[in-house]
Amino acid sequence: MARRHPDPPRPEEVPAPTGDDLAGYLRSQATEFLRALRSHRETGNGLGGAEGAVDAGRALRRSARRISAALHTFRALLDPAWADTMRPELAWVSGTLALEHAQEARLDRLLPALHRLSGSTPLAVRAVAHAGPPRTGAPAPGTERGSLTVGAAKAGALLERRLTLARARAHSAALEALGSARFHAVADRVALLASDVPLAPAASGTGLGPLAAAAEDRLAGAVATLPLVTAGDPYNAQALVHGLSPDPAPHPQDGPWHQVRLLLRLHRYAREIPGTAPADPRLRPAAEALTRHRDAAEAAAEAAQAARTPRITPATAYALGVLHADQRHEVEAARFTFQQTWQHTP
Repeated sequence: MARRHPDPPRPEEVPAPTGDDLAGYLRSQATEFLRALRSHRETGNGLGGAEGAVDAGRALRRSARRISAALHTFRALLDPAWADTMRPELAWVSGTLALEHAQEARLDRLLPALHRLSGSTPLAVRAVAHAGPPRTGAPAPGTERGSLTVGAAKAGALLERRLTLARARAHSAALEALGSARFHAVADRVALLASDVPLAPAASGTGLGPLAAAAEDRLAGAVATLPLVTAGDPYNAQALVHGLSPDPAPHPQDGPWHQVRLLLRLHRYAREIPGTAPADPRLRPAAEALTRHRDAAEAAAEAAQAARTPRITPATAYALGVLHADQRHEVEAARFTFQQTWQHTP
């Protein structure tokens, strides 16, 4: 007689998360905020080096974003007046600390791209292939590479001056903010949050699922409005063809994509509370694609703005126009990546 093996144990059902789980999540994020703040103060005094200060600043932003997102998504389970006053302050902290990093990242994106475009790599600019009769002062046909090479060095120096100055200003603004009474008030409120979360009276037994699902529905609605199939004109082709400065105004199609990125962040953070929603492997690569989209769009806008600098040479303006076009192509590539990722059924 065959020996009967015992049935494998059934996995225990995980109870649906409630307001108590939300309180635990907020306490943990508040603790991370305070730990990062202490580390930032130590490294700011020279005890941990510049790299430690960068890591501490990144951790501060990360925890501030997560607390703010939880206050937005699960506002109905919290004291609404407290949540509504806390969220803008956390957004101010996160945004102020992110500016310096954003300027440095923009420079790190634009200078290598400019070097690549002016080097041996063929131009990744469709408009050059469709160039019509040049206007006065524009590069003649067949001389685009030479004009780009001539202008690239000055364009790179111009971008480095602009972004280095912007980074220095952002660094000063961050230091000023961290020493302000406003920030100390935020830190005090976060310290209180680490021990006492102001939940609504009935929040302890209320599930988080419906509110997390509402965040997902808002994301799905925003994605449904995106032109996932029809791509827009990635840049002002005629301006590039004729060596003109591109329009420095934000591209009209970028706004809805930036909004989707923010809604996706809220959705991802809501799912960090265990048991809130089933796993979705699309979220991380989709978020990465939208971050690349934002970075490329902002880099293109910076190149366009630099091209409007008074008294620069036509070759410099032309190099910045090609750089602008290249970054708008990066925008389109990021949109395509998001489309392929999001339309894949999890």
